[in-house]
Amino acid sequence: MRVGRKSTTREPIIQESDALGVQEAGEAEPEATRREAGVTESSRANRGWWDRNADEYQQEHGTFLGVDRFVWGPEGLDEVEAELLGPAEELRGKDVLELGAGAAQCSRWLAGQGARPVALDISHRQLQHALRIGASFPLVCADAVALPFADASFDLACSAYGALPFVADPRLVLREVHRVLRPGGRLVFSVTHPIRWAFPDEPGPEGLSVSASYFDRTPYVEQDEQGRAVYVEHHRTLGDRVRDVVASGFRLVDLVEPEWPSWNTSEWGGWSPLRGSLIPGTAIFVCVRD
Repeated sequence: MRVGRKSTTREPIIQESDALGVQEAGEAEPEATRREAGVTESSRANRGWWDRNADEYQQEHGTFLGVDRFVWGPEGLDEVEAELLGPAEELRGKDVLELGAGAAQCSRWLAGQGARPVALDISHRQLQHALRIGASFPLVCADAVALPFADASFDLACSAYGALPFVADPRLVLREVHRVLRPGGRLVFSVTHPIRWAFPDEPGPEGLSVSASYFDRTPYVEQDEQGRAVYVEHHRTLGDRVRDVVASGFRLVDLVEPEWPSWNTSEWGGWSPLRGSLIPGTAIFVCVRD
């Protein structure tokens, strides 16, 4: 369920005097709960969380994500094979917006195909990692609910587990993407498969028994001692996601549920070969702006 949350502490890749990923001595661990969290609270909490944890995230998952690899989720489905944005040879010259780009691995792959990507993320620290690796394309620090681009600026938009799981109202993001896409443009985005919210976020056998209602849309929130949210993730059922897409002006042309491949023996939070062989972990929505 938790796309970004990971408790392992690692040495930061980038060290600065105001290192954002360092927890203060004696600071209490956040409390995990389910409660309502609106657009502003979710945005503020997640911007702070990703700034504080970008170093650890890239250290933990950087090898799997690669430098210029376009992976849609923990299963390892690669855009080279999936071609959900279209054949690689047709990407040349296309203007592409990546939402929740992190260290911009996907944008880097797109640039390698001759596309003109723009990598957007709410976290300044994540984009610092994009600079560390190298970026020959624009990096934009902004909230996906208010895209700083003119109408009809892009041919394609994509998001691999970025932005949409963390916003209280995903239609705000989808309508903004619809606005900045040109007619006929394609949006492809991946999120945690909604069915996962009914199961514990554990990679082992304990993660195979239903423990919550699939229909409970109450956000997952981690909050500090004062009750302030420091991490928020929002649940939408599969039907909710489809309705969000359609209500935002898109036509859904495919829904991909990647199977766990035999070569992938790694675990990523609650994703694992054991769970992946039995229940879906990722849902990828392929949409067209008519």
